[in-house]
Amino acid sequence: MKVSIIGATGYTGAELVKILLRHPRVEIETITSQSFAGKKISEVYPWLSTDLVCQSLDVERIVSFSSFIFLALPHGASMEVVRKLYLRRKRIVDLSADFRLESPLVYEKWYGVAHKKKDLLKQAIYGLPELYREKIKGARLVANPGCYPTSTILSLAPLLKFDLIKEDSIIVDSKSGVTGAGRKLTLKTHFPEVNENLSAYQVGCHRHIPEIEQELTKLAEKEVRITFVPHLVPLNRGILSTCYAGLKDPLKPNDLVKAFEDFYREEPFVEILPQGCFPQVKDVVNSNRCRIGLMVDEKKRQVIVISTIDNLGKGASSQAVQNMNIMCGFEETMGLS
Repeated sequence: MKVSIIGATGYTGAELVKILLRHPRVEIETITSQSFAGKKISEVYPWLSTDLVCQSLDVERIVSFSSFIFLALPHGASMEVVRKLYLRRKRIVDLSADFRLESPLVYEKWYGVAHKKKDLLKQAIYGLPELYREKIKGARLVANPGCYPTSTILSLAPLLKFDLIKEDSIIVDSKSGVTGAGRKLTLKTHFPEVNENLSAYQVGCHRHIPEIEQELTKLAEKEVRITFVPHLVPLNRGILSTCYAGLKDPLKPNDLVKAFEDFYREEPFVEILPQGCFPQVKDVVNSNRCRIGLMVDEKKRQVIVISTIDNLGKGASSQAVQNMNIMCGFEETMGLS
């Protein structure tokens, strides 16, 4: 199957190229880049062993030669391109936030731009396979989840689905590597600022909050509001999220582990660790895995869930390929094992 990647020279775009080059059912037909048009992507990322040349965006050419398209564009830049591709009946995975939020008003509030393609919001399926696999199978437009939402939602989904926690008690402490901020240079991600440092940012106002709350509210079937605090740590890639919540009723640690094991029993990329074991970032780097460790404080009647993912993997590009596999009827783990 011929695929194209629009926006191939950002971190997520380059990760897509790396994964798809080894996918047995895919041939990369076109890659685009606004900044590096005319250059081989191997000149931008020497670790990519390919002769693929970055091209300027030409939607007509892409729809003529590719049946599946990934978009790795900045927020706000995907809408018009997705619209053109969708009208030409192409299958699409969009890695931006442009189609993740169901309400255009919420999108406009948190992203500061008007949503120009509101009619497509109802057509987009939120691309978290562990929750929406059946809908993804028939989708033509999948909104790939954000990295923080992926780690947080997977941590909390069983607790809310099984009605185990108080919906107003959730606190999420997440730590991310620097690639989560994208490739664009900023003072905050400058090496001397990040190295030997750990800092909180966008406390209580991070753009991923409404995305997380939207999906947790669906799971709980009642409104969920969270306290979310992200941190930047001096790592290239990886996310560790620690989630705290009050239990509605007493719960034994073994019963909590069993609830998570039952919920994720058929999931190829989610691993529930034995009681007392907790994941590390290095366990999941360069993978599509999510590892989850659990703890119950029986005196405080509180649960603690710790999850790790690769922000460029399960938090972005490899999850996008997982969605492609589902949409196209391929083995879900193909190219990702």
